[in-house]
Amino acid sequence: MAAVRPSHPIPARMKGLNRAEICDVNFSEFVKHWSGKADARPAADEAILPGSQCSAEDFRALFESQLISRHLDLMARVLRVQNKVFYTIGSSGHEGNAMVARLARHTDPAFLHYRSGGFMAERFRKLPGMDPIMDSALSFAASAEDPASGGRHKVWGSKPLWVLPQTSTIASHLPKALGTALAIEQARRIGHQLPIPEDSIAICSFGDASSNHATAQTAFNAAGWTSYQKLPAPVLFVCEDNGIGISVKTPGGWIARNFAERRDLDYFYADGLDLAQGYGQVAAAVAHCRRTRRPTFLHLRTTRIMGHAGTDFEIEWRSIEELVHVEATDPLLRSAAIALESGLMSRQQVLDLYEATRSKCFAAAEEADRRPKIETLEHVMRPLAPYTPEKVSAEAARADFAERRLEVFGSEAKLPENQPPKHLAIQIGQALHDLFCKYPEALLFGEDVAQKGGVYTVTKGLFKAFSGRRVFNTLLDETVILGLAQGYANLGMLPFPEIQYLAYFHNACDQIRGEACSLQFFSNDQYRNPMVMRIASLGYQRGFGGHFHNDNSITALRDIPGLVVGCPSRGDDAATMLRTLAALAKVDGRVCAFLEPIALYMTKDLYEAGDGGWLTSYPAPEQAMPLGEGRVYASSEGDGTDVVIFTFGNGVPMSLRAMRQLEQELGWSGRVVDLRWLAPLNERFIAEQARDARRVIVVDEGRRSAGVGEGVITAVQEAGLGDKPLRRVVGSDTYTPLAGAAFLVLPSDADIVAAARELA
Repeated sequence: MAAVRPSHPIPARMKGLNRAEICDVNFSEFVKHWSGKADARPAADEAILPGSQCSAEDFRALFESQLISRHLDLMARVLRVQNKVFYTIGSSGHEGNAMVARLARHTDPAFLHYRSGGFMAERFRKLPGMDPIMDSALSFAASAEDPASGGRHKVWGSKPLWVLPQTSTIASHLPKALGTALAIEQARRIGHQLPIPEDSIAICSFGDASSNHATAQTAFNAAGWTSYQKLPAPVLFVCEDNGIGISVKTPGGWIARNFAERRDLDYFYADGLDLAQGYGQVAAAVAHCRRTRRPTFLHLRTTRIMGHAGTDFEIEWRSIEELVHVEATDPLLRSAAIALESGLMSRQQVLDLYEATRSKCFAAAEEADRRPKIETLEHVMRPLAPYTPEKVSAEAARADFAERRLEVFGSEAKLPENQPPKHLAIQIGQALHDLFCKYPEALLFGEDVAQKGGVYTVTKGLFKAFSGRRVFNTLLDETVILGLAQGYANLGMLPFPEIQYLAYFHNACDQIRGEACSLQFFSNDQYRNPMVMRIASLGYQRGFGGHFHNDNSITALRDIPGLVVGCPSRGDDAATMLRTLAALAKVDGRVCAFLEPIALYMTKDLYEAGDGGWLTSYPAPEQAMPLGEGRVYASSEGDGTDVVIFTFGNGVPMSLRAMRQLEQELGWSGRVVDLRWLAPLNERFIAEQARDARRVIVVDEGRRSAGVGEGVITAVQEAGLGDKPLRRVVGSDTYTPLAGAAFLVLPSDADIVAAARELA
């Protein structure tokens, strides 16, 4: 459409004025001075303008939603300076996204860009009794009564409207939107009952600048990869193209050039600045996505007025002429013109509606300011990491799937608990078989996990036992793997994504840090995306791999709020820990990481070759390990108080060998404590084990400046036990080199013995 210019251009003396005020004045002045000829008022079901697919009824609703969005923005700019509102990134210029909401269903999961005020106002119409103005005002005011996040952040979200709260930074929500679309189809393949209709689509909106981000590109690539194989992927990518990212302009025509010719991503264009013109274009894209089940790219033309946020004083870096030109493309001016040209509304009716909407928004904001705020740390953290021990314990121990187990394993004699002791890799695989018997909604996926059974054969047999519908390979993209996991979890499935090596996790860390683990926090525990992420981890692979296959960067995981991190050192622990992790996911919606020590996968012996000291029997399916419970290995003689060694993973068999040497050399009686749970650390358990010990050694294969040991030492210190002699045996601050040089930078049995001798 052509820009609708105000009848009276803004004079130069107004250059320094607040641009939000100018946009506000522009609208009223435009309507007051409109001098066009009005057509006969259309009936509700008639086209708002000749040739438009938008009816008068549709237009009226959309126009009202646009005005709600605009006045929420204007209200925020005014009340922010009064400290009554705490968010000013607005939707002004993007109000055309209301068309997407009107043409989609409220049961189509939506992952929204932060400029989605119009979309939200319109989607609120889908269910009776909901108030978009008051709900939004509570969110702007960071009220504890905010129905989206409980006052923790300004997010667009609603449980009944299937809008999953997003921070939507750097397009990090695109992979899980694609994952949710794939989950809609996956549910049919595995017989899972969806919480939404089977023909739903996933909607994901983002800006033109964000479309260039690696996270966005990986989602587009995976969508195309899926489409190329003729697999359904009903995701509607809505690129709201306003031509600028904060202050960096998008080259003209770039979005169309970059996306219009992708054969496996179906491209549609719509004018989001003109409801009469754009409505049919948006309708075509939505209908195409729903009908064909193909990934669809909707290029929605928008603009951005009033700056990126209230703190963005555009006049400092854009010319007044450019600002006036941009403000003349305000979609509300075009909507007012349509209302007047069509005869649907008179000038006074438009102005009355405009001012009535303003009054409602300000009244709601003043009321929201009086509502309760979050005032305690406990309140802030309440939805971050829910834990109901009794329910988790009961679920972990539930073993009501004996018939299915017999079917999968073949006979009573072939059940894993009736087999001789096995090493870690086999016991993890057996535990996964059990969990897949227990949870028919469980899925396992990643790189090489299906027919091959994983690089280390840990998932061997799962593909054959449970079919490619539940165990399948993905493309080699960790971001997509974790995006898929979130999508499946959003729709009630239990994903077990595998990351092939810990070093590869860092490629996709934000999918866990910024997305998966934040969902319960930002939705006030209304939405959950439970999963158990398995990662082949840690060091000590002999003669293989270097850094990329011997990564000891555990802190990257321990630093993620709400994430549960478990790390077994032996097979029986792995099985009982996996049962608890699955129960944590099912009962409390937790996101869990399971670090599997690669070097211990095939380890059979402990002290001497052939002793079988690190083989374990498989625990019966009703046995589970409580969250935070460690394992204590005590000396066979004495009271075990000469030294306590805290460790995990590879450090456990190393410490046990060192303890035997200390018993022989120094006559000590001590304990080796396998922490097993690395986040959250059980500080009370650590203090209890340290309290009666004369000396403390912490063996941490993480790095000196960032590992697990700091948390152990802090627990000891804060328990008032800081007077005990203490040594830390820890990895060096370096990447792991290749071959034998690797063992120069990682702790060893000898290092532990040397530390003990210093304490002696």
